[in-house]
Amino acid sequence: MKLSVIVCTYNREKYLYNLLRSIAENDFSEKLYEIILVNNNSTDNTENECIRFQNDFPNVDFRYVEEKNQGLSFARNKGIESAKGEVLIYVDDDALVNPKYLKTYYDFFEKSPSIDAAGGAIIPKYETSEPVWMTFYTKQLLTAYLYKGKTIKPFKKNEFPGGGNAAYRRRVFDEIGLFNTDLGRKGTSLASAEEKDIFDRMRKCKMQIFYLPEAVLYHIIPQKKLEEDYFNRLTFEIGKSERQRTLSQSKIKFAKRLFAELIKWIATCLLFARYFVGFEPEKGMKLILFRKNVTKGLLGKS
Repeated sequence: MKLSVIVCTYNREKYLYNLLRSIAENDFSEKLYEIILVNNNSTDNTENECIRFQNDFPNVDFRYVEEKNQGLSFARNKGIESAKGEVLIYVDDDALVNPKYLKTYYDFFEKSPSIDAAGGAIIPKYETSEPVWMTFYTKQLLTAYLYKGKTIKPFKKNEFPGGGNAAYRRRVFDEIGLFNTDLGRKGTSLASAEEKDIFDRMRKCKMQIFYLPEAVLYHIIPQKKLEEDYFNRLTFEIGKSERQRTLSQSKIKFAKRLFAELIKWIATCLLFARYFVGFEPEKGMKLILFRKNVTKGLLGKS
């Protein structure tokens, strides 16, 4: 079995070399994996950073490919097309991986031939510091934080891996199709939902998805991702993307999502009250803003 590590990138020269190096410095045979870098129309120094990596790690099976159609889903599909491995691992381009990363995925899929997909822990690595208004919920939103303990376990019905640290057997895409190119980020937009769409389709086919605690991705969080403008744009796009995803399936699916939003509002108000009583109003207010922006996007408001 061979792993294909797919990195889709758009203007992330600052982080790219260190990410690739963290993969190459894993304690794992170079014969058992390849790295595919999909450049999605970057205008920065991405290509030169890839050349630098190739020169520094000549023994790594590394391939640089380009995807001219703008959008993360297009880039992810290009990675599937280019990959030669049986297991395809998507890694965010603004991250680092731990030394056991590749071996963890390899050993799991070798020992579990019936399992279709898996995802590991995602831990934020702040370039500055964590703001005082951050809670478990806003951390999940802004940093893709994911930690489900120290044991391997299946993801529950309404849970799924973070798209920047997820692995799939190739047969998954043969059976359910590719990433929906109408969903996901395009250039500087903050649209999403393409990962959730994939996992929803997998669940309909009764495919199994597991959590692997030792496949750790450290997601680098710059200061700009902690600022209010980014927060507002991201949360609005989450709602907008959910509207697009669910309506593309059926009006009933969209109605169910609206009902779920109502439940989320009740939970948000209860959390706000708890933080207010606990003299942490800034945390509660951020959750209210989060919910407000998502709801606006979900209802199709601008």
